[in-house]
Amino acid sequence: MSEDVAKLRDYLKRVTVDLRKANRRLQEVDERAREPIAIIGMGCRYAGGVGTPEDLWRVLAEGRDTIGPFPTDRGWDLDRLFDDAHGGGSATREGGFLDDAAGFDAEFFGIAPREALAMEPQQRLLLETSWSALEHAGIDPSGLEGVRAGVFVGRNYHEYGSPLEAAPDAVRGHLVTGAVASVASGRIAYTLGLTGPAITIDTACSTSLMTLHLAIQSLRSGESDLALSGGATVMHTPGPFAEFTKQGAVATDGRCKAFGAGADGMGLAEGAGILVLERLSDARRNGRHVLAVVRGSSANQDGASNGLAAPNGPAQQRVIRAALSNAGLATGDIDAVEAHGTGTALGDPIEAHALLATYGQGRPDDRPLWLGSVKSNIGHTQAAAGVAGTIKMVQALRHEHLPKTLYAEDASPHVDWSSGAVRLLTKARPWQTTDRPRRAAVSAFGISGTNVHVILEEAPASEHAPAAGDGAADGTPAVRATTVTARQDGPVVIPLAARQAPALRAYAQHVHAYLTERPDCQLSGISRALARRPAFDHRAAIVATDRAELLAGLESLAEGAPHPSLVSGTAQPGKTVFVFPGQGSQWLGMGTQLAQQSDVYADSLAECAKALSPYIDWDLHDVLASTDPHALDRVDVVQPTTWAVMVSLARWWQHHGIHPD
Repeated sequence: MSEDVAKLRDYLKRVTVDLRKANRRLQEVDERAREPIAIIGMGCRYAGGVGTPEDLWRVLAEGRDTIGPFPTDRGWDLDRLFDDAHGGGSATREGGFLDDAAGFDAEFFGIAPREALAMEPQQRLLLETSWSALEHAGIDPSGLEGVRAGVFVGRNYHEYGSPLEAAPDAVRGHLVTGAVASVASGRIAYTLGLTGPAITIDTACSTSLMTLHLAIQSLRSGESDLALSGGATVMHTPGPFAEFTKQGAVATDGRCKAFGAGADGMGLAEGAGILVLERLSDARRNGRHVLAVVRGSSANQDGASNGLAAPNGPAQQRVIRAALSNAGLATGDIDAVEAHGTGTALGDPIEAHALLATYGQGRPDDRPLWLGSVKSNIGHTQAAAGVAGTIKMVQALRHEHLPKTLYAEDASPHVDWSSGAVRLLTKARPWQTTDRPRRAAVSAFGISGTNVHVILEEAPASEHAPAAGDGAADGTPAVRATTVTARQDGPVVIPLAARQAPALRAYAQHVHAYLTERPDCQLSGISRALARRPAFDHRAAIVATDRAELLAGLESLAEGAPHPSLVSGTAQPGKTVFVFPGQGSQWLGMGTQLAQQSDVYADSLAECAKALSPYIDWDLHDVLASTDPHALDRVDVVQPTTWAVMVSLARWWQHHGIHPD
């Protein structure tokens, strides 16, 4: 009997252990399914010369819009479009148009001119903006080959180019890959060598927010380790203006008056935006600068509502509640909503009432939900609208400031604003701190009936840093240097590189303008930021001891003029050699800061100290940390110490992929 009891006891122990393991695995799966997703980089282009997220923030902070006249460089028959007698034309003569929408640096991406001509502009924009966003994240886009990174992008218009059977000789053989929607994501993955899923979608106005929802799922499931999400819109013809005018959906002045009493339709616009995403745990492990995190998201469909293209209030309420559930949050945990807010008489009241019925209930009087729409500044950028709203709220979280929504001084009379605690951002407001992180939501509702809602949260305190510079979207990559950097001792090398000499000069001008606007950036931070860029063949380096010397060197480089602190040239093919200097190169405390920052370097120093210890009567670490000005005077001390530092530097270089031939 006692033997049976012992067997039963052993069995129960094994079962208990197995249950604990199973519970632990289930908990890990559940935590992975809800893990916050870090936004580590952003890139964008919108009307009014907006080429970076920082440019977009300036537009928002200054309370202005980027709406302007129709472009005259696209071959559009504007006389016919604006001919009221003809009928069927545009109700407005203004919109949010990209500057130089046809511009594309094909050579930068190794694309032949004929193939570039066949690429429709949205595909080009997505490729350029993806590169810019990766550099904004501090990631070298040319070093991602084989990485399991997903590409989730979207676009709306598909009429670029001639019918395939009538393709002109200039683009024959390239029009399929140039115009087919699926290649927009495939082109990015191919160019960068990414091996994760590459998906192009079109859910109309909710397209780019839907790509974010899909990217989050891919990261949480482990399908992707890194992800790009976003969208682009370029109107190849003025047709959308004429078609939406027939539906009575176009504002006569081309501006979205979201939730305002004067709302008379949407203002159509163009743009592109890309987010770089990583699981928060991976972002921390990889040392990324986290801009904000995505706590949760949800998507649904209107179903059979009161019209194919009509918004559905109950569906909007459901998608909001589902996103909050996915994030593990309640309505009172959200401070602000970046609304879809197109300025239409039908859509705005439906959206406002859905927000009032959800976020507006049960809130304290002193903490209403603040409501705004970036479309009042840049227009309705369609496939790029959701990502524009996301970039806006990430910037608002970083700057701790909620910008005003334009043209909403008088709230829409078609909304019962007294039914809940929702207030329009009729003026800019500081984003007050509370006993929890700041949070915002972003909405997008497509004419297709696909709705998406995303919950954003400010970066954890350990990752939070002052808002810094952003990247350019024209193939000249980002400068990103935080204002909090290590103390600078002596001159600093500032490296710059580009594929072509004109691009190098243009990049120098870009860096000069960036630094002129930011007098608090330190040279060491700038050097580190620029050193992370790809090492293109056309290179320059400025050895500067202060900002004035750096700015003078940049100005000379931009003008193609010599300067005592400037060295420039073209990289030539050759072999790599490690050169170790001898006695005389030492200095007190050499390598101590690097040992604190790099485990690879510190481990190598420890290995060298162990190897030296049988032959010396002093300690390597003590000598390196010494403040005695005579610590390195003895030959039998300085030579082994220099050897240890050089060997450890070589290990560190190799760890970063630099190997001698």
